[in-house]
Amino acid sequence: MKWMKDKFLLKIRDSFWFVPFLYGISAIILVYLIIYIDAIVIDHFKQEIPNVLLTSTEVAIELYASLVTAVLTMTTISFSVIMVVLTTYSMQFSPRTLQDFMHHQTTQHVLGVYSFSFIFALLNLLMVGKADLLLGPIIMVIIAIIDLAFFISFIHHSARWIQVNNLIASIRDDGTKIIKRSDKEVDFVESEEWNEEEINGLGKLQITKIPTLKSGYVQKIDWDGLVRWAMKHECVIRVHVHVGDFVSQEYVQMSVYMNKSIDTFQMLEEMVIVGNERTDLQDIEFILQKMVEIALRAISPAVNDPHTAINCINRIGALLIDIGESYKETKFIADNNNRLRVIKKTKTYQNYLYKSFYQIRHYGKEDISIVYSMIEILFKIAIVSDDRIKKEIWKFHGYIMDIIDWESLSELDYYHLKQIYDKLVACCSGYEHTK
Repeated sequence: MKWMKDKFLLKIRDSFWFVPFLYGISAIILVYLIIYIDAIVIDHFKQEIPNVLLTSTEVAIELYASLVTAVLTMTTISFSVIMVVLTTYSMQFSPRTLQDFMHHQTTQHVLGVYSFSFIFALLNLLMVGKADLLLGPIIMVIIAIIDLAFFISFIHHSARWIQVNNLIASIRDDGTKIIKRSDKEVDFVESEEWNEEEINGLGKLQITKIPTLKSGYVQKIDWDGLVRWAMKHECVIRVHVHVGDFVSQEYVQMSVYMNKSIDTFQMLEEMVIVGNERTDLQDIEFILQKMVEIALRAISPAVNDPHTAINCINRIGALLIDIGESYKETKFIADNNNRLRVIKKTKTYQNYLYKSFYQIRHYGKEDISIVYSMIEILFKIAIVSDDRIKKEIWKFHGYIMDIIDWESLSELDYYHLKQIYDKLVACCSGYEHTK
């Protein structure tokens, strides 16, 4: 089942040991495979093998022992680098960005390669016998060179990730991937509107409320699974939660409208995955939150780095443009026979705008560069978006303009702020009286 696969993948994603574990198993298999091949090759072809390729037991023991120590040293340094990066992320950027570094493939594969090398060298050291060796020492030398390459790559990787601009760009790219992936999540018919009479008629059916099994954040919802379950049981499901919502135990996450009773809803309950922390698998708002928090740290008096905050605002604007390009208030999902199966709880574009700027507006209202950047990015979103998004921008822009005390501005600040505001007004011309 897809929901079981999703839960398994989420656990793997949150488990830092999984990739090193796979590398460790691979090392054990390779060691026994090499011992087996060595036994066959040396017994049958020892006379034909050049002496330069054969390694004595004493040399092999020294090689393996030295490389075990070297790998442990590189692992220790790498963990120290990881702790420095995590401390920097937590103190200067946002605790929510820690998972971005820890879940990155480079971080996990580097530690996986170290685990592989350590186990490989240690087992060979344990298994080394009295006879000459062929493949083991040669492969160990190759692995040592690969370890060095990974170590250098990891230092470069960590140095890049600790630069805030690279982090912001990476978070923005992750957001774009989520938006593109969300467009392909549902294989069935989606609609923004449905027959009101049919929806009102659901109240006449038997209603079963499905509670949340445990407290936590909604990490993922299997929409296709819900539709198929509803098709199988000839019912309609109303989902009461968003991805990213915090729900307490026994909170009603779904209501099922049907004509008959069934024994268990366990499979249905499992299609809404709840965990201890928010993830960015389906939650674009969580991506926005990360960038907002980085911006807030940047404009705090302790850091006082408005240019980083402006960079965050620009990246937030780019994500809002991506959201606007494919945005639909899809509330209904029907099966292939056009029968209503799932009613979703949707987020409005206004919600994304508000969650993107309400904290920056509050803490950055005294900095004219931050205020200017917020108005500028609203203009940039509006100028590349369709009429529906322009309408939302115009309805929202007054919320930002309310914090400006025009009379207290210096002449130059007034001129530049008025100039960008006039551009926004011209771009959204026609929505001045929209409420």
